[in-house]
Amino acid sequence: MSSKENAAVSQLLSLLESRYAMRVLWALRDGHAQTFRLLQDSVGGITPNTLNTRIKELREAGLVNHGTDGYGVTASGVDLLKRLNDLQAFAGKWAASQAKKK
Repeated sequence: MSSKENAAVSQLLSLLESRYAMRVLWALRDGHAQTFRLLQDSVGGITPNTLNTRIKELREAGLVNHGTDGYGVTASGVDLLKRLNDLQAFAGKWAASQAKKK
């Protein structure tokens, strides 16, 4: 992997590691736009200030947009969520194998 690719992966992981960033994306994964209030309820436990910050960061990253119906994922966001589904499947298998070791 080139240094540019490493930097891109690092930058993306840094964004996704931000508190609630993954939960915001996950709440929007069904493709239906959500208003701010609905998104806040979907994420659960997030303050309006933190949600505003995460939305701003995710919009700047091109993963989330705002339309007339509310917030939704962009084409890049959909692509990322598809790839994260693969990670989720791997994580389930990995966790099961770790549990067998104990």
